[in-house]
Amino acid sequence: MFLFIPLLFGCSTKVKPDGTEQPAHVCPRCNNASVFAAKSKTWFEFFFVPLVPLSSKHIWLCGICQWASPLGVGQWEPPIAYQTPQHHSFSGYNAGYQPSYAQPPNQK
Repeated sequence: MFLFIPLLFGCSTKVKPDGTEQPAHVCPRCNNASVFAAKSKTWFEFFFVPLVPLSSKHIWLCGICQWASPLGVGQWEPPIAYQTPQHHSFSGYNAGYQPSYAQPPNQK
């Protein structure tokens, strides 16, 4: 009698966000504010149990379209979402101030 037992093995990639609080970045592919820094690990699995980590890297990942880019010093970084522009206050000028219109001269 011959007993056939299938062996299931393979490699899978697991992605987890880096840290807890991160500002959202804008995705260059889908333009949504859903890009975050993450750590990607590739594991060797046997019967769906991760056994040996094969590689690890830090990446930017979009949670909507799954766009990914390497994260590191000297690498491109997506822009931060919802960033308000910096206002400089000049002397005599207040942001949001509307000057009143000059009254026309009285005509006689």
